Amino acid sequence: MGLRSYEWVMLAEAKRPATVQRRRALFLDAVRIMDREYPDKLALDDVARRVATSRRQLQRAFAEAGETSFRSYLQRVRMTRAAELLREGATPVNQVASAVGYRQPAQFAKAFRRHHGAPPSSFRGLASSALAA
Repeated sequence: MGLRSYEWVMLAEAKRPATVQRRRALFLDAVRIMDREYPDKLALDDVARRVATSRRQLQRAFAEAGETSFRSYLQRVRMTRAAELLREGATPVNQVASAVGYRQPAQFAKAFRRHHGAPPSSFRGLASSALAA
């Protein structure tokens, strides 16, 4: 008598504790690099090499330990920092785009709107106006 299909899935999803720990460590190492170097051009292959793993293993680490993808995490970091910069004051949008790793301000504005649901200009000075209220 063989295993039923749902039993195969359960076996495939069961991870050894060492595997879970290793992927969590890879994820955290990669996140440290990305949090520090988000303005730079970061590629999955380069970060994988720097944390001493393969591209595929790092993808698995992001999926399992981070419940996200490399690309999504990097964009989240960049968009969070961009919103902070815009709230702080008078830095032009094109300089904010460059500061968070975008070469094209239009591409940045589109990504920002998709991520935050509003254009970058709507975030300008929100911190000061929120404090004044």
